[in-house]
Amino acid sequence: MKRAQLITGLVLVAAVVVTAVVAVFWTPFDPLRVVAGQRLLAPGWPHVLGTDGFGIDIASRLMVGARTILLVGIISVGVAAVVGVPLGMLAGQAGGWVDEVVMRVSDVVYAFPALLLAMLLAAIYGGSTVTAMVAIGVASIPAFARVARAGALQVMASDFVLAAKSSGTSRWGVARRHVLPNIAPLIGVQASVGFAMAILAEAALSYLGLATPRPNPTWGNMLRDAQNFLFVAPLQALWPGLAIALAVLGFNLLGDGLRDYLDPRLREVP
Repeated sequence: MKRAQLITGLVLVAAVVVTAVVAVFWTPFDPLRVVAGQRLLAPGWPHVLGTDGFGIDIASRLMVGARTILLVGIISVGVAAVVGVPLGMLAGQAGGWVDEVVMRVSDVVYAFPALLLAMLLAAIYGGSTVTAMVAIGVASIPAFARVARAGALQVMASDFVLAAKSSGTSRWGVARRHVLPNIAPLIGVQASVGFAMAILAEAALSYLGLATPRPNPTWGNMLRDAQNFLFVAPLQALWPGLAIALAVLGFNLLGDGLRDYLDPRLREVP
């Protein structure tokens, strides 16, 4: 069962990645070309998922949307990990007032969700993909810091770290040789879960007009456009909603599967 979760997650994530990569080089139709005479077409050939209220091919817009959410996820999770992991390791290794300061600052940042940060940034700089990436990345830093701190505390209490410290290994050496390699699986699991949250956050921000602006296609923008035709052509809202759900499910299953696979205490006994 646990292995099935991991495989299912890998398949769904691979589908998103492949779709995004293909969209860089090819889409069935121009995702920005308005064709008024082909508005609200039902699924069929050549528009396999139909067209939207502007006559644009929905499948092409979904493909470009996958590219956008992949970019936002990679950058935002990368920012969160690059900032949060060193802070968490520092707090776990140093302890005392350093630990207290890092965790209290983390709590303050955690009180500002990505939506609120995006609203603040959009009010200053305007809604854009960069705004979404920065807001989601900053809002995700506390999660990575907490995971890294918890893992660092466990590693620092181990005998091999005590032996390394008694032999004169510096704090940087302990962090590089012992702490980081041992908490890397935890960071990988958190990155997968953080990616799923980034997809949801980007879709919500795009829907509210705080992320990638029109006419650039994102799954959140597609949902916002579809609400005007919800009772006329409900499939317009179904396709981007289904894409968001499957992508989030895939990354969550991947994270759960990696956790079960990498933690020997959670592995299935044959």
